[in-house]
Amino acid sequence: MNRYLSLALLLLLVSGGGMAIGYLTAPGEWYAALEKPPFNPPGWVFGPAWTTLYALIAVAGWRIMQADAGGGATKLWWAQLALNFAWSPAFFSLHQIGLALIIILALLAVIVAFIAIAWRRDRLAAWLFVPYAAWVAFASLLNGAILYLNA
Repeated sequence: MNRYLSLALLLLLVSGGGMAIGYLTAPGEWYAALEKPPFNPPGWVFGPAWTTLYALIAVAGWRIMQADAGGGATKLWWAQLALNFAWSPAFFSLHQIGLALIIILALLAVIVAFIAIAWRRDRLAAWLFVPYAAWVAFASLLNGAILYLNA
C-alpha cells in the first residue's frame, strides 16, 4: 500500500473513530449533574485537544508501523487505541466511573510503554505520544477526582 494512503487511512480511523465515539457517547444530563473538581476544564477544551491528539496518535502509529510493522510498539499502538475507544462508553454511556478509571490507567500504562519501546525504533513517534501521555495523565486525575467526589 502507498505510504501516504496508509497515513490517510490511519488518520481517518483514529480521528473518525474518536469523533464517532464522542458523538455516540456525548456527555449528557448525568455528567452535568456530577460533582466535579475545581480543575475540571470547560467543555469546549476537549474537542480541540482530542482533534490534535488524534492526529498525533495517527502519525505516531503510521511512523512506528513503517519502522516496526508487527513489532511490540505496533501492538502497543493498537492496544492504546482499543483502550482509548473503550473509555468514553464506560464513563458516559455505562456511567461506570470506576471501570473508566481502570481503563484510563491501563491506557496511560500502555502509552508510557509505547513511548519506551518506540524510542528505540522511531524517536519522533515516541515524542508524538508525549502530549498524549500528559493529557491522559491529567484525564486520569480528573476521572479519579470525579469518582471520589461522587462515591
